[in-house]
Amino acid sequence: MLGQPDSLKKPGSTIIFSSESNLELTGTDIIDERIDSLSKPELRIGGYISTYYAHYDDETETNGFVQFPTLAPRNNQFSLNMALVSMAYKSNRLRSNITLHYGDVPESSWPANFKLIQEAHAGFRIIDKLWLDAGFFKTHIGLESFQPRENITSSMSILNFYDPYFLSGVKLTYLVTSRWSVQLAAFNGYNEYVDNNKNKAFDFSTKYKVNNNISFTYNFLTCDETPDYVKTKHQRFYQNLYGTFNFKKITVGFDLNYGLQQHSLKSDTSRTASVFGGLLVLKYMPFKKFGAYGRVEYFSDPNQVLTQKLNTGNYVKGTTLGVEVIPQKNSSLSFEWRILESDQLIFRQGNTLLNQRNEFIVCLDLWF
Repeated sequence: MLGQPDSLKKPGSTIIFSSESNLELTGTDIIDERIDSLSKPELRIGGYISTYYAHYDDETETNGFVQFPTLAPRNNQFSLNMALVSMAYKSNRLRSNITLHYGDVPESSWPANFKLIQEAHAGFRIIDKLWLDAGFFKTHIGLESFQPRENITSSMSILNFYDPYFLSGVKLTYLVTSRWSVQLAAFNGYNEYVDNNKNKAFDFSTKYKVNNNISFTYNFLTCDETPDYVKTKHQRFYQNLYGTFNFKKITVGFDLNYGLQQHSLKSDTSRTASVFGGLLVLKYMPFKKFGAYGRVEYFSDPNQVLTQKLNTGNYVKGTTLGVEVIPQKNSSLSFEWRILESDQLIFRQGNTLLNQRNEFIVCLDLWF
């Protein structure tokens, strides 16, 4: 739901200095349903700050970041997930988006040459409801986002940690009906801005809204990230299905991933390996400015298709509990605990290796 914007009206255009008041789960949208119906061009300018304090009871760190770093990746520190500024231009024929960010999220998860750029893309309408866009895109794969304001939880699940965060390429999107949208796309690779080989990644996505409260999204991405000098190829087929349910005081989301990669089984490299995971997250808002939430997650990549050098064994599973306070519109303060457990000793305390860790995160978000 849009907040009441402070806007400066010019002939034939509108400049809006305000963002939406509730952005939870909006990262799941693959198409803007209002785009063809805008009566005037619109330039939306926004900002976002996400700060946190995190404590992890293990000492596993690489380059100052904990194991599975993205959100709240520094241990025992007050720090900054991201400071973000964005400009989005929309008309009924043209659109573009530029989003710049700085902080621990881009520092831990973005390529060094592009870590200030979250999104930069432009597009035009080919025919009614059919759009072509090209550039650097924020991911559309997975229920959870690397922006805490778009999530129910402050942390990111392990299965979404291994989803692509950003994609570089071209998209063709079509709004079939008011409830059904589809997308075809070609990208440089899986979580790549600059291509690492001669291959391209191809994507199909579709979203169906049962009504204003229930929606389902399916994503299929296939790619081969094998270096050109390696003769044996490793074609990947990655499927993602998630759904969202929004009712008066309850929000529920689920996310399921299943992937196959050729010539990747550890015991027999001529065979195909699989990776899969899932999560269920629920939030209950008994009062307008207070809520409680929980999440269970499971991720399995025994052949290290996505985890690569890190052997997470047969599984990593986790449980998350938290509470959220909403001091004012466009702000959020959350207190969260999570426990992660693996069947491998992947966490360290001093000289002791452990198969689990506890996390405590306090996160304050404000956007405008």
